[in-house]
Amino acid sequence: MENRIVSHAEWVEARKAFLVKEKEYTHLRDQLAKERQSLPWRKVDTNYVFDGPNGKVTLSDLFEGRSQLLVQHFMMGPEWKEGCIGCSFMADHVPGTLPHLNNHDVSFAAISRAPIDAIEAFRKRMGWNFPWVSSGQNNFNFDYHVSFKKEDTVYYNYENSKFGGEELPGISVFYKDESGQIFHTYSSYARGNEELLGTYVILDLMPKGRNEENGLQDWVRHHDKYEVVSEHKCCHS
Repeated sequence: MENRIVSHAEWVEARKAFLVKEKEYTHLRDQLAKERQSLPWRKVDTNYVFDGPNGKVTLSDLFEGRSQLLVQHFMMGPEWKEGCIGCSFMADHVPGTLPHLNNHDVSFAAISRAPIDAIEAFRKRMGWNFPWVSSGQNNFNFDYHVSFKKEDTVYYNYENSKFGGEELPGISVFYKDESGQIFHTYSSYARGNEELLGTYVILDLMPKGRNEENGLQDWVRHHDKYEVVSEHKCCHS
């Protein structure tokens, strides 16, 4: 890093100048949120049935009595024994939000193609408390463009892309009205999901930033695989 070292007065002036840009970004984000909420909806006509830890559940069941549902398309393929590192990174941010989301008429569920037994084993290993079901017996992942046949070109993030794999990440949002009809209101893929990653928000505040060249694969691990660099000592000890 080659940051200039300045006087307090210069520091304040630089900070105030940057604050103008931060406020512009905040207002633009507010505007985008309103425009996102005004996008047209698409009715979901397929009755998707998933495998849950206690038996079959439908997409409607995943709302758990609420009108809004956020789905994480969690990369965990049929033969995988553990989930994608990046998707796990996102999932680590979910448990603490659940009481607030649920109280605000929002439910959350993760959906993967892995068998439910593999999902449950990994979910328990990671200590997550959110609903997670298997779409291995239906076309949900394919319909929402996060799972693919092994082809050179796939349709992902609203365009055709070169990809040789079978799983990619994303999120989808659904609404259920009082009559029980379900609507698909929004989906986001690739870097479009970064706003859900509070860790990135914190890192972007730090002097070194994200400190990565090739994305989160440079440093993110399953949270039970990090090496302990040093023992944390509380300031009150």
